[in-house]
Amino acid sequence: MEASEAGVAVDAASGSYKGMSSDNIKGLVMALSSSAFIGASFIVKKKGLKKAGASGVRAGVGGYSYLYEPLWWVGMITMIVGEIANFAAYAFAPAILVTPLGALSIIISAVLAHIILREKLHIFGVLGCALCVVGSTTIVLHAPQEREIQSVKEVWDLATEPAFLFYATLVIAIAVILIYHYIPQYGQTHIMFYIGVCSLFGSLSVMSVKALGIALKLTLSGMNQLIYPQTWVFALIVISCVLTQMNYLNKALDTFNTAVVSPIYYVMFTSLTILASVIMFKDWDRQNPTQIVTEMCGFVTILSGTFLLHKTKDMVDGPTTMAARLLKHADEENGIGEEGIPLRRQESLRTP
Repeated sequence: MEASEAGVAVDAASGSYKGMSSDNIKGLVMALSSSAFIGASFIVKKKGLKKAGASGVRAGVGGYSYLYEPLWWVGMITMIVGEIANFAAYAFAPAILVTPLGALSIIISAVLAHIILREKLHIFGVLGCALCVVGSTTIVLHAPQEREIQSVKEVWDLATEPAFLFYATLVIAIAVILIYHYIPQYGQTHIMFYIGVCSLFGSLSVMSVKALGIALKLTLSGMNQLIYPQTWVFALIVISCVLTQMNYLNKALDTFNTAVVSPIYYVMFTSLTILASVIMFKDWDRQNPTQIVTEMCGFVTILSGTFLLHKTKDMVDGPTTMAARLLKHADEENGIGEEGIPLRRQESLRTP
């Protein structure tokens, strides 16, 4: 690490915080921008869907009139910009800093929905937003410094060390068992199998995305990394993992309630990504136990806020909604979620 960055780094010996490195600041700004764009994109796309549904066949019943709606495309482009910013963030900051900040897009989406779409935010939803902000701030202030990498070959060496090879092999083995043994039998009735496959491959895709981001950053700075076969191997891994994620996430969303899928996926994906980053990039080797515990407390705080926000997103204060809430509770007791989607396996479907 250069002297200019060493002066603002965390002193691992004394545990005193002296500031963030320039790379971490760049990654933080890009991650926050990504959350803002992605959070706003949900609102813009929903406005476009409503406008298209008013003059054509709604998307919820199989219509595609939204493809002719400019507002929907604005939302789609906004989301793409957000994903590009998120991709760039991994090139500058460690995954333990970037990944949990994805929860901020949920906050932005909820607040904008409250203001623009008049979807009222319950008081506990406000508390959930506050918890996400507190947890994110805690992680940002105690995140490890990004390690200096001069070539994509260095990332390849990290990815081929025994510890990460063992993790990657274990992830692929578990995913294959889930895909070929458990999902055919229980995929339609147990949400954890679809989400498990998404999260397992997601942790590998983020590591490859980070490797690609570093390669592009070095290439743009004058050190061409596109000549190395390792760069293209990482690109192939990204494409394979992302396609698998999208496939099984779509299956989960089509089978189960979105309000159930989203928080579970966020928790599993973020947890496994942080674990993969700690193993591959050894983020915690540059920190003392106090900083690590503080980061984990921040992460748990974000998880709590995310769960609370999703749990109360359909709740509105006032007596007029009591009957609807009681009816919804009764449906959930019978194992039925919104739109008639089962939340858990029905007794009649259980095998002896």
